[in-house]
Amino acid sequence: MTLSKEDLQALPPVHELLAELSGRVRDLPRALARRACRQVVESERARILAGGAPPDRARLAAMCEQTAIAMTKTSLVEVVNATGIILHTAFGRACLPEAAIEAVGSAARGYCSLQWDWDSGARGDRDTHVEGLLRDLTGAEAATVVNNNAGATLLVLSALAKGREVVVSRGQLVEIGGSFRIPDVMKQSGAVMREGGCTNRTHLKDYRAAIGPDTAALLRVHPSNFRIRGFTSEVELADLVALGREHGIPVIDDLGAGSLVDLSVFGLPSEPTLPDSIRTGADVVCSSGDKLIGGPQAGIVLGRKDLLDRIRKHPLARALRVCKLTMAALEATLKVFLEEADYIRRNHPVYAMISEDSDSTRARAERLCASVILPERCSASVAATSSYMGSGALPDSAMPSWGVVIASPDAGRLAALLRTGEPAIAARIEAELLLLDMRTVFDHQVGVLAERLSVAARELWA
Repeated sequence: MTLSKEDLQALPPVHELLAELSGRVRDLPRALARRACRQVVESERARILAGGAPPDRARLAAMCEQTAIAMTKTSLVEVVNATGIILHTAFGRACLPEAAIEAVGSAARGYCSLQWDWDSGARGDRDTHVEGLLRDLTGAEAATVVNNNAGATLLVLSALAKGREVVVSRGQLVEIGGSFRIPDVMKQSGAVMREGGCTNRTHLKDYRAAIGPDTAALLRVHPSNFRIRGFTSEVELADLVALGREHGIPVIDDLGAGSLVDLSVFGLPSEPTLPDSIRTGADVVCSSGDKLIGGPQAGIVLGRKDLLDRIRKHPLARALRVCKLTMAALEATLKVFLEEADYIRRNHPVYAMISEDSDSTRARAERLCASVILPERCSASVAATSSYMGSGALPDSAMPSWGVVIASPDAGRLAALLRTGEPAIAARIEAELLLLDMRTVFDHQVGVLAERLSVAARELWA
């Protein structure tokens, strides 16, 4: 197709579309309306330059209206998570306890006592909202909170080891999601990485041999979703702590996903917990707040008071500090872990999902399967499947679950259509079938999930 000057001139100026849009949609913020019109014009110009036909005026006006209305809504839309991944990074990881949701709402609606000393009326310390809870839950002398565990690791190394050496096993120089690499973080902190041992086997003698006059710390890093099997060996934290005490060198334990409770109580394999690390004698422990703790995105730093005082005073501490919404959600989430396991199951969505038995997930799958209405070219059936924790936590621990399998002419097209609706629906594709794992689908979502599935399948193949 030959492009003419008239094709581009057929696009009306933004101010004309803006005037039409203002007449079609009342009370639309003007700046947002202008942005919508400009976006539509730029998109259509690019389409015409690529060989497309000029649109008519009515279609342009409708596009501006649709775009403007979409812009008035939050871009963080609800997702029905039918992937079976409990801590799915793309979907915001943990579903917060109701108490945390209420606390965030309360803090967001107005002013709050984030950093205010009630006794003196002077400016206070925002860590006071969670430090006492973290001390009680872990046995640590002191605690602080930053924006995430990568930030926590960077801050700890910067405050305690800048310009000096940190000894770490070669088998723990991991990269996790988002290209977070321990060697890169070490370099950014200003610490000098001193490797010990081999990739598959590291012994206490390797740490001992790596210690020198410039050694500032011994670092243990949880492997997250990385595993080495076969001919392997690693040093126990207790032995590393004893070596550190012998040389007067602090031990830093980066637990990654970081649990506050023994996961075996909830039917999963045991993982190192924050209280375990503190009891064993680690001088500083850091972990995520939004993985196995199931709170908001945060990095938790625990340990000796003298070391935490140094960490708090470092300039990065202010750069990485959290806001009132994070602090409110984290405080409420931590309070859940003060209670017994049954209370945690009932009041924390992450632990409710972990603990749910397969019979319960099967009943929800059967309910969905009975509710969905599909065209002749599609079929639905209930099938056994496996759920996972996600976000690098417990990668080897599958949880038996049940889901609904949709056989269709094109599982990819069906999945794409489900992703673009409201609410968005995320599922898995296995062996050219669409699989919806019910462990991560709430009871109240089954009805809308059935409706969206039925409508999408009929739209594609009825």
